[in-house]
Amino acid sequence: MISNGLILAAAEGANPLIPNPWEILVVVVGFALLMFIVIKFIVPTLEKSYQDRVEAIEGGLAKAEKAQAEANAMMADYESQLADARTEANRIREDARTEAAEIVAEARERATAEATRISEQAQAQIAAERQQAAAQLKREVGSLATTLAGKIVGESLEDDARSQRVVDRFLADLDRHQSAGVAE
Repeated sequence: MISNGLILAAAEGANPLIPNPWEILVVVVGFALLMFIVIKFIVPTLEKSYQDRVEAIEGGLAKAEKAQAEANAMMADYESQLADARTEANRIREDARTEAAEIVAEARERATAEATRISEQAQAQIAAERQQAAAQLKREVGSLATTLAGKIVGESLEDDARSQRVVDRFLADLDRHQSAGVAE
């Protein structure tokens, strides 16, 4: 049909390059109808989709910025807590060193006091044993002296009072001789 239309238009003397006004009107009405449908239904849907996407992206950026700010705040808080913890650890370490020095000094004092007490106790025990040994030695020397004197004198010196006087006199003489020997 189009070929017939061109032939007819050529036969009528019309210019084949200029379209028919009814065709122009149909094309313009169709284009207007198409534009109306696009503007009324398709563009708002695309615009809504675009706005939703923009809001999602901006919301994501806002959330990311908020998360970054929270992360920075948490990092600053963490660093502050870490610095406080290090300070506290240093303080505790210094307190422990001071306390350890005090404990060592106190232990030394107790050890010194205990050593002094043990030494004094040992000295007292030695002195007591010395006195006990001297007393035992005097008894044995007195007994031997009494026996020896009895043999020399030829009479029994078994009488306690008399033997005690003899022993005491012998020991006193012995002490005088020792004192005279030490003084020289």
